[in-house]
Amino acid sequence: MVSNEAVAKMQLRQNYRNLWHTDLFGSISQDTRYCCFAVFCPPCVSYLLRKRALYNDMSRYVCCAGYMPCSGKCYESSCPEFCLCTEVFCCFGNSVASTRFLLQDEFNIQTTRCDNFIIGFMLCLQQVACIFSLIACIVGGDGLQEASQILNLLADLVYCSVCACMQTQHKVELDKRDGVFGPQPMSVPPVQQMSRIDQQYPVSVGYPPQQGAYGQPYAYPPAYPPPAQSYPPAYPPPAQGYPHAYPPPGYSR
Repeated sequence: MVSNEAVAKMQLRQNYRNLWHTDLFGSISQDTRYCCFAVFCPPCVSYLLRKRALYNDMSRYVCCAGYMPCSGKCYESSCPEFCLCTEVFCCFGNSVASTRFLLQDEFNIQTTRCDNFIIGFMLCLQQVACIFSLIACIVGGDGLQEASQILNLLADLVYCSVCACMQTQHKVELDKRDGVFGPQPMSVPPVQQMSRIDQQYPVSVGYPPQQGAYGQPYAYPPAYPPPAQSYPPAYPPPAQGYPHAYPPPGYSR
């Protein structure tokens, strides 16, 4: 069963208005060499992209970027580099998806229908290949076993291709953030703003919407009450005495 919190997170991402600098189809032509690098060494690319997404500050690192139940419970702060290596090698798919959610929630980037279709096709093909393999094991037969292996090979090829394109898409987006396509890179946000999806209000960092479109960027509501106030006032104030005590002299009920 999908929790209400997960549904709320998905609905929040539907309201994002920014777009990726390139879609999954265009990421190959955008940076072909990096896409080939992602094909032949995907865990290394996942490690580099996550570290770069965290502005090369590993003190910000949380397992799976805070999107999994185990996040924050694996003692990541003691050795973040080792934990990230373990994540990208043992949970490669989750590491790629977590970096994607990290960028989307920080910069309010929506996923287009084309990207959703490609990702959905990849997942469905993997499920079909798994079911077909189970049927081949139960029923048996050389022809069915061979067909199952071909289907699994096709699913693996699609998975590797989509992950490589997705990682290239993330790299291009980070290039955009760091000023490769513009004169000035974006400033590093505070640490507390790196916790994205579990916030009630989207952060104000990232790509601002165009002038006159979609309104003003979100901002945090002011603290209430202000930190300098003390509410309610002490009665009577411990460091003061009469006649400055509360209630004032002459007061009667």
